[in-house]
Amino acid sequence: MARSRSTYDSIKDEESETLLDLKVHTRRQNRKGVFLILLSALVAATVFILANSTAKVSTASPKKNVILMISDGFGPASQTFARSYYQYINKLPYNYTTPLDEILVGSSRTRSSNSLVTDSAAGATAFACALKSYNAAIAVDPSKAPCGTVLEAAKHLGYTTGLVVTSRITHATPACFSSHVVHRDLEHIIARHQIGDYVLGRQVDLLLGGGRCFFLPQNVAGSCRPDDVDVLEMADNNGFSYIQSRKEFDKLKPKQKLPLLGLFTLDHMSYEIDRDSKLEPSLAEMTAKTLKILTHATKSSDQGFFLMIEGSRIDYVKSHPGTIMISVSDHETGGLSLARQNTEAYPEYRWIPEVIKRVKQSAYILSTELLAYEGNDKERFIREKILFGGLGIENPTEEEIKWLMESNVQLAIEFYLGTMVSKRAEIGWATHGHSGLDVNLYAYGAGTESLRGNVENTNIGDFISQYLGLNLQKITHQLNQNNASFHMVDEVTLDSLIASDIMHYHHHHH
Repeated sequence: MARSRSTYDSIKDEESETLLDLKVHTRRQNRKGVFLILLSALVAATVFILANSTAKVSTASPKKNVILMISDGFGPASQTFARSYYQYINKLPYNYTTPLDEILVGSSRTRSSNSLVTDSAAGATAFACALKSYNAAIAVDPSKAPCGTVLEAAKHLGYTTGLVVTSRITHATPACFSSHVVHRDLEHIIARHQIGDYVLGRQVDLLLGGGRCFFLPQNVAGSCRPDDVDVLEMADNNGFSYIQSRKEFDKLKPKQKLPLLGLFTLDHMSYEIDRDSKLEPSLAEMTAKTLKILTHATKSSDQGFFLMIEGSRIDYVKSHPGTIMISVSDHETGGLSLARQNTEAYPEYRWIPEVIKRVKQSAYILSTELLAYEGNDKERFIREKILFGGLGIENPTEEEIKWLMESNVQLAIEFYLGTMVSKRAEIGWATHGHSGLDVNLYAYGAGTESLRGNVENTNIGDFISQYLGLNLQKITHQLNQNNASFHMVDEVTLDSLIASDIMHYHHHHH
């Protein structure tokens, strides 16, 4: 995701999914929505024009900015699907080219140090530290020692830094640039690192996303911390301005002083298809505003900014010559295939996008609504509200109705609803998790042609380091002096957290 989103890359989180709900394919990590690909995001790209920012390019070399967009879970099939669907919705010719297609430079291999199939933590650690690590590692190497990240190394040189996501800000992808822990589930520790409570002090100037629950002490409603630490109070003491509402977001001006922390939801932010624009800004809106704030913040500085976002836009890059943008996924999610055989007979080759177009809400939201139903005509509710109203399905089979009438857990209902859509659209899925595919690599700006071809995900970290002149080893050394143990927890604590997180997943998996 995922769970989330960008040009269309907007994908959201970790395990992305949402294909439009197809989202159905979701996993706890996922908020990214792999699919939801925020089609709308694509559209938003046009809005994204910051060309009017008054950057006058002098003859001196322009200041360098790096915009790294990580579309969680967005694989090659997702890209093909998104393009084809966008063409269908907008009545475009078959040869219409998306903004991403124009900047495809190659592909990225995704394996981690301990598996062909990576998780988002090892995937983002490869980008952030330029090294392979184990699944669940948050900016630590295979021996569990912290590794310096491109964000920290850029901060060390005076760059302004930012993270903009629609997942929890403590989720694996943003965490790998801004914290160091031995396991991704240690989000209560990740939150402290992100606001500067660790060896290096505050490294991130702007953080926008979801996940407020890890910043609240355990006795406060909505908290998911296992302790009494008030991370919002710590952030305040570290100089952060804090916002948590749509109204406060709308009031942000380009000259907003940093550091800034914006946490708009307790858990992940909503899938785009479910988002209430009165309550939550979109990824496109957060990105546009962030670029204005960072441009203003670095106006009189020799150094530009490093920004990690979940998604893809090139307009800013075109109007700011020292800027490079890289858009890449950490892994593919779902084993998505753009064809599905539903019968024994040899398949007919069909593409049925109208099935997807009729979907109005995610399978996640619909499954929670079905579970909450307490009326006396459940079948009618299922047919009219869930299937027809939510998914646009008018012809459920008796077997489908019978299954939905029974009592099932939320995740099972979510998967079942998603499969109902997928079968009708003739789209296939091999897993609710990740797959080991190489993913597309997109890049734009000076020097990015060196990423051409098929590269390791670690090469992306290397490229950013070279472009900005970073010294990751120096940061790694600072992190590891004095027998560093700030990133460790004892095995008992870790085991209990992982166990509780597995339970949490079943109840609250987005």
